[in-house]
Amino acid sequence: MKKRIYLIAVLLVVTVTVGTGFISKDSYDFSTFSTEGLELDYTVPTEAELMPFIAPVTPKFYLFLGKSYLGFKEALGFKESRGNYHIVNDYGYMGKYQFSRATLRMIGFKNTDNFLYDTRQQEAAFLAYTSLNKWVLRNDIKRYVGKTIGGVKVTESGILAAAHLAGAGNVKKFLRSAGENRFEDANGASIRYYLRKFSGYDTSHIVPNKKPRVI
Repeated sequence: MKKRIYLIAVLLVVTVTVGTGFISKDSYDFSTFSTEGLELDYTVPTEAELMPFIAPVTPKFYLFLGKSYLGFKEALGFKESRGNYHIVNDYGYMGKYQFSRATLRMIGFKNTDNFLYDTRQQEAAFLAYTSLNKWVLRNDIKRYVGKTIGGVKVTESGILAAAHLAGAGNVKKFLRSAGENRFEDANGASIRYYLRKFSGYDTSHIVPNKKPRVI
């Protein structure tokens, strides 16, 4: 008899417990609930404490410049110096576009001491020198663009890039000798290589200038 009463009591407790588990939370009255007098301990880590456990996120940017003038000069600057404005190579060529002091003097630089630290001057020097080369090679651009010389289809941007490497005079010799008169710089870069690598960029807006000056 006692076992039976005990079993009924247990079943009753289980039934009440399970039943109250399905009661909506809205039926509870929390109006009298209070934490007053309780000793609460919150240990929330600071941002500085969490940093060692958070993997650093490096933002990635992809800028597609295509065959624009900006794409042309950035591609050439990357080839010359990896885009480093502050570098001087073993032969004394300076900056992002690797200018010699003689070339800089030719386009108006009287003092080159600050050249490596002035990015605007370097960009202006590139445009000035390119406009000078376009003037020197203006007839060759008209004559040879679209033709294949030395196995390379000639474009205006390729000619201007090659002139940046070797000088306009050497580019003239290469084109007028049908690619027989070749040139390579101290690093082994050739006019033919630059004609191909920098082919097809839009350099049409560069105005030929016989006497460009960077102020």
